[in-house]
Amino acid sequence: MTPMKRFPAFRIHADEADTRAGIELVDLEQLSDGDVIIRVHYSSVNYKDALAGTGKARILRRSPLVGGIDLAGEVVMSSSNRFAPGDTVLVNGSGLSEVHDGGYAGYARVPADWIVPLPAKLNLDEAMIIGTAGFTAALCIHMMQQNHQLPEAGPVLVTGASGGVGSFAVHLLARLGYEVVAATGTPGADGYLRKLGAQEVIARDEVEIGRDLLGKARWAGAIDNVGGKTLSSVVRSTRPWGNVASVGIAGGSSFQLSTMPFIIRGVNLLGVSSSNCPQSLRRHIWERLGEDLRPGQIRSIHAQTVYLEDLPDVFTRLLNNEIRGRVLVKVLDS
Repeated sequence: MTPMKRFPAFRIHADEADTRAGIELVDLEQLSDGDVIIRVHYSSVNYKDALAGTGKARILRRSPLVGGIDLAGEVVMSSSNRFAPGDTVLVNGSGLSEVHDGGYAGYARVPADWIVPLPAKLNLDEAMIIGTAGFTAALCIHMMQQNHQLPEAGPVLVTGASGGVGSFAVHLLARLGYEVVAATGTPGADGYLRKLGAQEVIARDEVEIGRDLLGKARWAGAIDNVGGKTLSSVVRSTRPWGNVASVGIAGGSSFQLSTMPFIIRGVNLLGVSSSNCPQSLRRHIWERLGEDLRPGQIRSIHAQTVYLEDLPDVFTRLLNNEIRGRVLVKVLDS
């Protein structure tokens, strides 16, 4: 298949004064360098995409760039012996929409080292419903398991549970046999989270309790998507030798803690970064997402399918906490 000479792309222009973004017609020569060209079928909308596309945070380190930190599609040209035309593949993180043109375009040109073969048990659209959000949730769980987080230790808390990462964290933990407590600030999310596997759903203000150096030991472990005061409270309320995976900053990027949870209870605070995850680990996590961590509720977590022209509205709704679950972007027909 010969790539189109010009194709639509959702491009972001960001400088010190302003951020503007929208659909432009571009050609391959305008894309970042790489040895593989992919016809993009699907992408997704992540919190980071919304921040980049609205200028609410300085995500881009080059400008202009095509947005979209996820993509899945079919190889159309390759100068790498690892991939051939017709291969179905995906890319997530790895610098997309930060230093390299991302997935919100008809085609993407990327280094072969960034590419993950599509897991055999996933379709292209399923891979992007999972996307960086599901990948990040799986990475959190993998790191906690590596640090001996066992189901029999007790309840695992998930904050920001109705968002993309939170939804997958709730569901994947439940599938692995963990008792899951979901904390959310989204009204009406109780039934949705219980369907995903949460055994208990609580309001997010029930997590932020007290200011003592140590709180009541409530959680055997946690995946925190909020940060700020919530992360501080979660760590102070984690049981001995529990693991807290920190993965979000919706509630703030700074927090206050003493060393007491760490030196008295042996609590482990695990930083999780999906963007610069080592590629060997990235491929392993995607393999697990096609096997033992394959979500059984992909369609329940899928909130809606949109096109490139819908992205500005979706970004605003996501930042306003008006979207539950995952938004799939269909690029092929945009």
